[in-house]
Amino acid sequence: MTIFDELKARGLLAQLTDEEEIKELINNGKAVFYIGFDPTADSLHVGHFMALCLMKRLQMAGNRPIALLGGGTGMIGDPSGRSDLRTMLNREMIEHNCECFKRQMSKFIEFGEGKAMMVNNADWLLELNYIELLREVGVHFSVNRMLAAECYKQRMEKGLSFLEFNYMIMQSYDFYVLYQKYGCNMQFGGDDQWSNMLHGTELIRRKLGKDAYAMTITLLLNSEGNKMGKTQKGAVWLDPEKTTPFEFYQYWRNVADADVLKCIRMLTFLPLEQIDEMDSWEGSQLNQAKELLAFEMTKMIHGEEEAVKSQEGARALFSSGHAADMPTTILTDDDFEDGYIDIVSLLCKAELVSSRSEGRRAVEQGGVTVNHEKVTDFKAVFASDMFAADGAVVKRGKKNFRKIRAGQ
Repeated sequence: MTIFDELKARGLLAQLTDEEEIKELINNGKAVFYIGFDPTADSLHVGHFMALCLMKRLQMAGNRPIALLGGGTGMIGDPSGRSDLRTMLNREMIEHNCECFKRQMSKFIEFGEGKAMMVNNADWLLELNYIELLREVGVHFSVNRMLAAECYKQRMEKGLSFLEFNYMIMQSYDFYVLYQKYGCNMQFGGDDQWSNMLHGTELIRRKLGKDAYAMTITLLLNSEGNKMGKTQKGAVWLDPEKTTPFEFYQYWRNVADADVLKCIRMLTFLPLEQIDEMDSWEGSQLNQAKELLAFEMTKMIHGEEEAVKSQEGARALFSSGHAADMPTTILTDDDFEDGYIDIVSLLCKAELVSSRSEGRRAVEQGGVTVNHEKVTDFKAVFASDMFAADGAVVKRGKKNFRKIRAGQ
């Protein structure tokens, strides 16, 4: 099976331009391709992981990836998939986030001479002359076509800022620079990036002639991958300081039955033959598939030792309700009033709810337990000594839990 066939079989490719040429390039290890990462936080999340997997698969097949850090585009913010303006980051914050991305990517992608490259579009975007940009790049863009793009149409009702309107031009210019400077002949991105990428390909061909060899591919589920990076409590980060290996493992262990094989196929490097054998699995076998997914994902991000510890901890939690590596919240003396803490405050401290009203509803709906005992009275209180030594396990629903301990 060729690498192109494998990418299709794993469900990673959707829309393509110049399919035969793309197939020829990547199957023969001749693709120099880029994927962009805007540094909107100080850690990558699992939504980015699909893109990293694609980069690694193509690199293993002899192609050369370019990880493009959006130090410049991050100053604007991508409007795709947004209903409002992104939080504006200053230059220092963006540079810090870029450094965090570099460290995380380097654990997974092989960078170096003749290998993958990591570049930052701040190197050219922040030096642009505005009038020159309008004359050299802006002249190739139709406002009517830009406004017809889905990434802009969905923002028109609430208002699209002129700042964000320029994002498509910046992203297109990125591809043009990468093509000229590094011979980048291909770009990958999510289905929500399709219009931006098409404009990038068109810009190259308009400025350099129709024979310029530039192509686009979208990842079938990259936008869904970004959704996978979100939970009720926030993002699932690759940084172990933000999402512990145990929490990371539990996230994948708790994916929906309908999604587990899809995730295994897209995100792991298990042989397709092995995955195909799982297609008929159901019932308890799907739990085995979820364990396999959680273990493989945790091993790739945090190493085999952490994957083993997380799996053992999850099994211990399932069988006894306690696990050594369970995410833990430490309470201080200030959290107790006369030596007691109420259940709603406990849920808030454990970050199992986002507000007291949400905590009260969770209790009244019967979804909260403390050490396996259901709590139905939102006024219930617990003494501080209950959280001494090994602490207590607080659960909200079947999948959200926390060990609570009292500090010294």
